[in-house]
Amino acid sequence: MLFFIYAIIGMQVFGNIKLNDENHINQHNNFKTFSGALMLLFRSATGESWQEIMLSCLGGKECEPDSSMAPMTMSPDHEGGCGTDFAYCYFVSFIFFSSFLMLNLFVAVIMDNFEYLTRDSSILGPHHLDEFVRVWGEYDRAACGRIHYTAMYEMLTHMSPPLGLGKKCPRGMAYKRLVLMNMPVDEDMSVHFTSTLMSLIRTALEIKIARGGEDRVALDTELQKEISVIWPYLPQKTLDVLVPINKGQTHVREIWRGRAGRQSVTQ
Repeated sequence: MLFFIYAIIGMQVFGNIKLNDENHINQHNNFKTFSGALMLLFRSATGESWQEIMLSCLGGKECEPDSSMAPMTMSPDHEGGCGTDFAYCYFVSFIFFSSFLMLNLFVAVIMDNFEYLTRDSSILGPHHLDEFVRVWGEYDRAACGRIHYTAMYEMLTHMSPPLGLGKKCPRGMAYKRLVLMNMPVDEDMSVHFTSTLMSLIRTALEIKIARGGEDRVALDTELQKEISVIWPYLPQKTLDVLVPINKGQTHVREIWRGRAGRQSVTQ
C-alpha cells in the first residue's frame, strides 16, 4: 500500500520530467508509468542513490515536449520548468516509512525464528494440543469424538512426550501411564476426546494423580472444585467430562491394569 500510494503521487508530480541519460531520471528510472514508478521506489527503498534521484526531481528541470500533465506540476520558482521542491518531502518521507516498515518486518522474522528455535518441546504448549488433535483424527475418522479404548496405546505411541509416549517408550512404562489415566469407558468400550486429553494433561503435569493408597475419587472431587472456582459458570456436565467421577463405571486404568497383569504372567 505504501509503494502504491507513493507511486501514484510520483507519477502525478514527477511524471513529466524530461528523460536525460546524464542524470538519474532516465529511460530506466522514471515516474512515467506505474510499473516504472514502482521500480524506482523499490530501488530507492534499498538505499541506492535515492539522494541523487531526489535532486533530479527538484524544480527547474526540462519538461517533455508532449507532456499533458496538469499545470500544478510546474515549479513556481522556475516558470516553464518541471519538477518541484516537494521532492525533498516526498523522498525523505518515503525513505523513512519504507525503512521503518522493513525494520519491523526484519524484527518480526527474527523474533518468530527465535521463538521457534528456543521453544522447549518438553513443556506443554499449544503445539502439543495441535498434535493431539491431528493424531486423534487418524483414529476417529468419523469425527464423532470417541475412539475404542484398544486404540489408546497405539495412539499415545504416535504422540511425542510429554503429552504422548513416543515410539521408543517401553511397553511396561506405557501400561503404567495408561493405568494412571482415569478415562471412563462407555458401554460401547469407547473413550471421550475431552476426557482423554484432560487425563493426558493431568498425568503429564501430575495434577492430583492418585498414587499408592490415595483416594482417587477425593482427588477428582477436589480438582472439580478448583476448576469451578476458576470457571464458575462451567456446567456440571462439562466438569464431569473433564474430570469424571463415577465409582460404578469401568475405567481404562482397570482394563489396562488387568491386561498388563496377564502379560506379566505369560512372560
